[in-house]
Amino acid sequence: MSDPYLNLREQLDLLDWPDVYLFKFIIPNNPEAIAKTSALFDDAVELQMQPSKTGKYVSISAKEMMLDVDSIIDKYNKSSSIEGLMAL
Repeated sequence: MSDPYLNLREQLDLLDWPDVYLFKFIIPNNPEAIAKTSALFDDAVELQMQPSKTGKYVSISAKEMMLDVDSIIDKYNKSSSIEGLMAL
């Protein structure tokens, strides 16, 4: 089975860790999706939310200090269970 994050992993391996990493997601604008996405991050992480023009979706950005590439991939794996979420 191939790693769906192989290209991302290769790009991130070129950087020095730990470092701040910007996560960006687009999710359906409903309380459950927003709560599940917000729960991916510690309370100390500032989340920026921007609704789409039509209000159907919300863009969520979060900058978090990440220790290594595996911790970033792990967060993307956890986010993949959120229905309708698109990782950018």
